[in-house]
Amino acid sequence: MSDEKVRGAPFTVVSFLWRLLFALVVVLLTYNPTPYSYVRWLTGVSGWRDLGPEHAVAGIALFGGWLIVLTATRRSLGSLGLSVLAAFLAALVWWLIDAGWLAANSIGVIQWVTLLCLAILLAVGMSWAFIWRRITGQYEVDEVND
Repeated sequence: MSDEKVRGAPFTVVSFLWRLLFALVVVLLTYNPTPYSYVRWLTGVSGWRDLGPEHAVAGIALFGGWLIVLTATRRSLGSLGLSVLAAFLAALVWWLIDAGWLAANSIGVIQWVTLLCLAILLAVGMSWAFIWRRITGQYEVDEVND
């Protein structure tokens, strides 16, 4: 049995796209500019007495999704990696606006682009250990301090 099969499924473009889809679902279900998001659902409630178990279940499920993506991203990229990737994405958006490919005067466009960049940042964070291994041939492992 090959070393790759022992350690898990190989990293592919499709596996990255699945991570991106998961990050997009978590980000866009939490908030998006349309009326269909958890934040809009909660702000549409007239008072705390109108909150029900469906709000709690959805909120806990979203919280679990955020725990997965944030923990994986923080562990793999760290503060410096997050900062560099966020700066890269911000510069890329700036470049697209400067080139005239994005409308900076539209709040809706900026909101969607920001949410997409956040999902990309989280997907790269969840995939970084695989990307690092492809680039360097080295495995990243979590150190356990007892």
